[in-house]
Amino acid sequence: MSGTAPPSSPGLLGSLRDLGNGLLGTVEDRLHLFSVELQEEKYRLIRIFIGISAALFSGMLAITFASLTLVYLFWDTARLAILGGLTFFYAGVLAAIIVLLRRFIARQPQPFSATQQELQKDRACILNKS
Repeated sequence: MSGTAPPSSPGLLGSLRDLGNGLLGTVEDRLHLFSVELQEEKYRLIRIFIGISAALFSGMLAITFASLTLVYLFWDTARLAILGGLTFFYAGVLAAIIVLLRRFIARQPQPFSATQQELQKDRACILNKS
């Protein structure tokens, strides 16, 4: 017999730990991939938003010219009242839209960041147990 001992097997617990580590790594990779795909979907939605914004801009031009027509119709009788009323109305609508949009954006979480952190904690827990 030679003086070298056969390599010792890691044992059942070590094998299960390695299996769990591999499974968590796979799940983590899949979630990361899903997160990347979700980010791409977000960019697609941003492009759609830009298209909608262009349509809204065109609509705003239509509203502007309608407002100008209204002012022109009342030029002799109530031009300042119409101009002031339209200005305050549009400014109020703009302020409300900005506030609502900022609140909505501020509440949006990073996709799957908590899930990825938990999976990393699980992996560390499995690797640290002896």
